[in-house]
Amino acid sequence: MEEQDKKKLEAVKLRMEKLAEELEKHNKAYYIDNAPTVSDEIYDSLFQELARLEKEYPQFKSPVSPTERVGATVQSELKKVTHAVPMLSIHTETDYTAQGAYDFDARVRRELELTPDQTIDYDCELKFDGLAINLRYEDGVLVQAATRGDGYTGEDVTANVKTIKTLPLKVDGFPKIFEVRGEVIMHKEVFRKLNEEQEAVGAKLFANPRNAAAGSLRQLDSALTAKRNLNFYAYGYGEVSEMPADTQSGLLDYLKSKGFPVISNRIVVQTPEQLEAFHLEVARIRHDLPFDIDGVVYKVNSFARQKQLGFVSREPRWAVAHKYPPEEVQTQVLDITVQVGRTGKLTPVARLKPVFVGGTTISNVSLHNEEFLQNMGIKIGDTVVVHRAGDVIPEIVRVIPELRPKDARDFVMPEFCPVCGSHAYKEDGEKDRHCSGGLFCRAQRAQSILHFVSRKAMGIDGIGEKLAEQLIEHDLVTTVADIYRLTVDKLVGLDRMGQKSAEKLVASIEASKKTTLERFLYAISIPEVGEATARNLASHFGALKPLEEASLEQLQEVEDIGPSGAENILHFFAEPANIAVINDLMDRGVVWEEGTGTSGQELPLNGLTFVLTGTLPTLSRDEASDIIRKAGGKVSGSVSKKTSYVLAGESAGSKLAKAEALGVNIIDEPELFKMINQGVKADG
Repeated sequence: MEEQDKKKLEAVKLRMEKLAEELEKHNKAYYIDNAPTVSDEIYDSLFQELARLEKEYPQFKSPVSPTERVGATVQSELKKVTHAVPMLSIHTETDYTAQGAYDFDARVRRELELTPDQTIDYDCELKFDGLAINLRYEDGVLVQAATRGDGYTGEDVTANVKTIKTLPLKVDGFPKIFEVRGEVIMHKEVFRKLNEEQEAVGAKLFANPRNAAAGSLRQLDSALTAKRNLNFYAYGYGEVSEMPADTQSGLLDYLKSKGFPVISNRIVVQTPEQLEAFHLEVARIRHDLPFDIDGVVYKVNSFARQKQLGFVSREPRWAVAHKYPPEEVQTQVLDITVQVGRTGKLTPVARLKPVFVGGTTISNVSLHNEEFLQNMGIKIGDTVVVHRAGDVIPEIVRVIPELRPKDARDFVMPEFCPVCGSHAYKEDGEKDRHCSGGLFCRAQRAQSILHFVSRKAMGIDGIGEKLAEQLIEHDLVTTVADIYRLTVDKLVGLDRMGQKSAEKLVASIEASKKTTLERFLYAISIPEVGEATARNLASHFGALKPLEEASLEQLQEVEDIGPSGAENILHFFAEPANIAVINDLMDRGVVWEEGTGTSGQELPLNGLTFVLTGTLPTLSRDEASDIIRKAGGKVSGSVSKKTSYVLAGESAGSKLAKAEALGVNIIDEPELFKMINQGVKADG
């Protein structure tokens, strides 16, 4: 009987060893190689079998069992660990420009006393934004994991580190003692999901992936750490009984061959120009990486030369971190003011204590609207975190309430425009508040002028940003109607405005008086009325007076105009000062041809969409488009199955070929006129 029990126990032990070995192979295939070898169901059944056997036969459980990765230890505190080899930080190059690479190369060459013709290899890597870790392996088994701490003493996080699925718990053929050093990080997507889960249960959100990784790794409950899906990347070594490589790049290749995750974005170079190129290339792709970095690291590749260079002030002379400008910094909200845009939108703006972030000094940040202010809970005096990544516009990402001063003040959006005093309205369900004094509000004046004279509006050549500012500064233009009061005598003498330039500008102003209703409606800066909406309004009403007197319901009958757009138009024409400017423009001679409009009419091209391609015999593209729209049709820039007709001329290109492939009707200019004049659809 005892012999049978012994055989049974031996069989159980072998089965547990085989299960552990098989599960580790599947772990590597799934988490490191990204090539799963079994289904989730099969993996789960193997895992559950091993867990059950370990519970029944705890004497056979391996300290590096795959079940350790789910976490089971709840510690009362994290024990202190003294590093056998200090974990010293490397020097940070604060010159974010290319000069940082050249300075490092110059220092290394000077210390090694190299001649100009002697080369030196540098290993270039990424600088992870995570938590540095020392992993101690004895006889190939992970026996201890410790944080950096102060460089000499860290915290024991072995139970938590074992939950990292990308990390080998046992390494075959490893030296007797080998300390692998690297970074524990949290990928951006994992971080996003974690904060979503935190928000769902009303828990505190993590500030960034680095904080989330550090907090997860220093948990006292390793089961909780296991749920956080942390990652590890190796980049160095501590105490070793036998060194398997003589260069940094060779060490990383070796660690990769042993199953450790090693970043692929690394290269060996010889010149400062190549160091600079690596820094620039990583800057280009950094936001596409699945994790955060804050720079790159240059290391002298040869371990022999590293030893020759040695250390200074607890930092190695043979390595440097060449950082990028910080993307998140803390600063204080000194005040909140309101900015008025061209179309009258009132935008709250935080006036910040100036701070350098993302490569530039930031002192003002848009707060978007009242809803954003309320959701963020920002008060004047608050300490906030400002984020700016690459070319992204800076924004406030969170408030730090624990740093809020006692005299912090709430900000309330004004009900009147802070510039002109007009009513500032906000419709139900809308986020933005608008000033209703669009044509005479001084804050909107410069941009209103530039918009009014633009090519697709009134088409006045010669008024740019600087001239618009001069016209306002010299009180020559207070509303856009004053543009038609400008004379050569008034213009001559302004900066860069000579006699000929003034004469040319006045001639352009005069020529612009004859326009179209749709161009005029686009020019006068009605909120949310762009080219297409102006065209629809002109087509629908035909004349200005019916539009000015239209009700909310009548405005919503116009194509593509919803409740919000209708409200904006209604408010614009309800402002007496806007009507006064419009009347002034007409008194100055601005005219357009008016008609009865399409409201309630059945036009020949109603409901039809046209695409134009090639050169037409007598019409320009714009003329043909106007004719189609006046007849009730739409003009699109691309061919699709929804296209009714393609109007083709000579040298028609890919649009014609696509129309033929989709079976869309193709017509020429005479057929278009036939459709309009006779109300008969042409044959395809």
